Amino acid sequence: MTHTLVLYYLVFLLPTESCRTLYQATSKSKEKVHARLHGVCEGVCTDNSQCTQPCPPDTQGNMGFSCRKKTWHKLTDTCRTLNALNIFESYSTIANHILNSKSISNWTFIPDRNSSSVLLHSVNSFARRLYIDKHPVDISDAFIHTMGITISGDNTEKNFTFSMRVNDTSNEVTGRVLISRDELRKVTSPSQVISIAFPTIGAILEASLLENVTVNGLVLSVILPKELKRISLIFDKISKSEERRTQCVGWHSVESRWDQQACKMIQENSQQAVCKCRPSKLFTSFSILMSPHILESPILTYITYVGLGISICSLILCLSIEVLVWSQVTKTEITYLRHVCIVNIAATLLMADVWFIVASFLSGPVTHHKGCVAATFFVHFFYLSVFFWMLAKALLILYGIMIVFHTLPKSVLVASLFSLGYGCPLVIAGITVAATEPGKGYLRPEACWLNWDMTRALLAFVVPALAIVVVNLITVTLVIVKTQRAAIGNSMFQEVRAIVRISKNIAILTPLLGLTWGFGVATVINDRTLAFHIIFSLLNAFQGFFILVFGTILDPKIREALKGRVASAKWSSRISENVSSEFSCHPTKGPS
Repeated sequence: MTHTLVLYYLVFLLPTESCRTLYQATSKSKEKVHARLHGVCEGVCTDNSQCTQPCPPDTQGNMGFSCRKKTWHKLTDTCRTLNALNIFESYSTIANHILNSKSISNWTFIPDRNSSSVLLHSVNSFARRLYIDKHPVDISDAFIHTMGITISGDNTEKNFTFSMRVNDTSNEVTGRVLISRDELRKVTSPSQVISIAFPTIGAILEASLLENVTVNGLVLSVILPKELKRISLIFDKISKSEERRTQCVGWHSVESRWDQQACKMIQENSQQAVCKCRPSKLFTSFSILMSPHILESPILTYITYVGLGISICSLILCLSIEVLVWSQVTKTEITYLRHVCIVNIAATLLMADVWFIVASFLSGPVTHHKGCVAATFFVHFFYLSVFFWMLAKALLILYGIMIVFHTLPKSVLVASLFSLGYGCPLVIAGITVAATEPGKGYLRPEACWLNWDMTRALLAFVVPALAIVVVNLITVTLVIVKTQRAAIGNSMFQEVRAIVRISKNIAILTPLLGLTWGFGVATVINDRTLAFHIIFSLLNAFQGFFILVFGTILDPKIREALKGRVASAKWSSRISENVSSEFSCHPTKGPS
C-alpha cells in the first residue's frame, strides 16, 4: 500500500516539478535579457536587417535581433540558464521508475482513474519544451525512450526507430515514426521533431480506465511543428494472433480515451500494422488496439446466413399470406387490429434482417464509419420495433378483455398502435445515437453494432426488449385468469375467442424473442463461449420462421381462409376448363 501511495504522489509531482523547473529556467534567462536589450549585434544597423547572437556563457540557445530605426531590437530569446536536456533526463528517470512493468498492477488502486493520462500528458508537455541544437537527442531508459532531431524543408525522409522489451521477457517489439519528404517540404524554417516510445503505458492506461481493450504495440508520442499534418507509424504487434482485429488509434488528451478517428489502417499482417495518423493538439500519442476476443467459426457463419435466408423467405411468405386472406380474417375490429400488428411485426423484422446483412458486409467502424452508424441505427430501430409491436399486441388484448372494446374508434386505436410500434423505438434509437456518437461511443470497435465496453449503448436495446418480455408475460397471465373467471355472453364470444388466440400467439412468441436476446446478452458478457453464440445465432436467425409458423400458419382462421382461397381457385379453374371445352365441342360457324 505504501508503494501505491508513493506512486500516486509521484504522478502528480511530475507535472508540478517540471513546471517549477521550467519557470525557474525562464525567470533566470529573463534576467539576462534585460542586460542586453540593444546594440549587441556587430556591424551597421540598417532598417529591417536581422542578426543572430549566441547566448551568454553558461546558457544555451540563441537570441535574434531586428534593426528598426537604426537600433537593434530583440525579437527572440531561447537562452536557458539551466540545461533543459539534463532536467528532462532526470525527469525521464523518475518516469521510468513509475512506468516499470512491475508497478502496473498498482495503478488499479489509485483513486483517480485519470492519473495515467496525466502522466502521459505531462511527459509529452515537458518534451515539447526541449531545445534541440545541432546534435540529435537520444535519452533511453527501459520503459521510456526519447529521440529528437532538427528538420528543415530540404531534408529527405526522416524516421525514428524504437526497439523495446515488453512483458518482462527478452522479446522486443519495434515502433517506427516516418515523416515523408512531401510533408517535410511544408516546413518553412528549421524546426524540431521529438518522439517518445512507451512499452508499458498502454497496459497502465488499460488498468486505470478499466476498458475492455488491449494495447498491442508500443505507445508512440510525436511532437511536430504545426506545418506537419500527417505521419506514418509502423507498429510491431505484441500478440501475433490472427483471430483478433487491429485498430489504429490516437489518445484523446482531453477526453482521456482511445479514438479511432485520429488514424487509419494502411496495411496489416500477422506481425505488423502500418497506420497513417494526424497529430494535433488533441492527439499526440498513438498506438494499435487489439479488439476483444472474437469467435469466428465457419459453423456460426453458416448458421447465421442460412438462418437469415430462411427467416427472410418466411417473412415474405407471411406477408403474402396476409395479403391473400386479409378481407376474410379482418371482419371484426379486434381481428383487424391483430392482423395490423402481425403485418407490422413481420415487416419490421424483415427490415431488421436486411439491415443486419448490410451491417455484416461492412468491414467495420474503422473503414466504413458512416455506413456502420447508419446500419446500426436501423438494425437497432427495427429490432426494437419488433418488440414494441409485440407489446402493442399484448396491450391490445389487455384493453379488449379488461375494458369494453368499442369505447374508442378504430382510427384512434390504429394511430395509438403505430405511435407505440414506431414512435417509441425511433425516440430510443435517436437518443442513443445522439448521446453516444459525438464521443465515438456508439459502435463496437470490431463490428457494426451497439457499443458495450465504453458507453453501454447496448442497454438501449436490451433493457426495453427484456422489459417488454416481462410485461407481455404478465399480460398473458392476466388474460388467462380473466377469461377463465368471467361469464362470457354470446355477443362477445367471437371477440373473446380472438383475444384468446392472440394470447396464445404472444405466449409462444414472447418467450422465444426473450430467450433469443437473453442469449444475446450472454454472448456479450461471456464472449468466449461458442455454445452461447451458436444458440443465439440459431434463435435470432429463425425468428422470421417462428412468426410464420406461430403467428400465421397455426391460426385456424387463416388456414380456413387459405383453404377457401384454394377451393375458389380450383373452382374457377374448373369453370374455365368447362367453358373452353364447350367452345371446342361447338365451334362457331362462319358465313358460307
